[in-house]
Amino acid sequence: MTDRPLGRLNIVVTRPRDQASGLAASLRTLGANPVMLPLLEIAPAPDQAALQDFVQQAASYQLLIFISPNAVHYGMAALHRIPQGVRVAAVGQGTAKALRKLQVKPVIVPSERFDSEGLLALPELQRVEGWRIAILRGDGGRELLGETLASRGAQVEYVTCYQRSKPKLEADAWLAAQPDVITVTSSEALAHLWQGLGEAAVTLARSVTLFVAHPRIAQIAQSQGWQHVVITTAGDDGMCEGLVAWAAQHRK
Repeated sequence: MTDRPLGRLNIVVTRPRDQASGLAASLRTLGANPVMLPLLEIAPAPDQAALQDFVQQAASYQLLIFISPNAVHYGMAALHRIPQGVRVAAVGQGTAKALRKLQVKPVIVPSERFDSEGLLALPELQRVEGWRIAILRGDGGRELLGETLASRGAQVEYVTCYQRSKPKLEADAWLAAQPDVITVTSSEALAHLWQGLGEAAVTLARSVTLFVAHPRIAQIAQSQGWQHVVITTAGDDGMCEGLVAWAAQHRK
């Protein structure tokens, strides 16, 4: 295999700008031309007082669940360290990796299905009656996780560490990029793409291959009308492996 298997491919990276550099660097190493067109923007939580109230009580929790690398970034910036005796969990491997970089371990994390259902299936989260659990997240989301843990007897509280917003999308910029592939890693980002681009999204859906990181995102894409959808495993490595395999097959 050539050491630049993605040579000459224009690949759109839609992650928030601060999170996109790692994937973009990997794509360049593989020969691709990454085009940065973020579908979401990330900023600190507007209510910092509530976040600080959580920090003061953090030692009283039995479990802290981090939803995303953003939750790790903003949550740990406030916490500084995990209180002794408090367990830590992550929904996916990318979030677990971000925690380990900050010397937070051990981390409870699924080894196969990287979503709320995968985390809820782990043995460590079956008997949580009487536990106080904090779910560190953005502004909304992951209700299934909290509702299920509450049904198992836990006291669940949500901690907003950051907020998401949707940048204005310019159809001309997307079409001018002449993308061969668009990568999307969240259903919220995909919805914004479809709503924000209008007819331009329909044009892209007919001709561009969409790479997504979860079957649920693929289902949404197919319901929107995307004609070429590829599901990869989670994380930058999974996305790159999927792209390389697709490119090898596509060029035969």
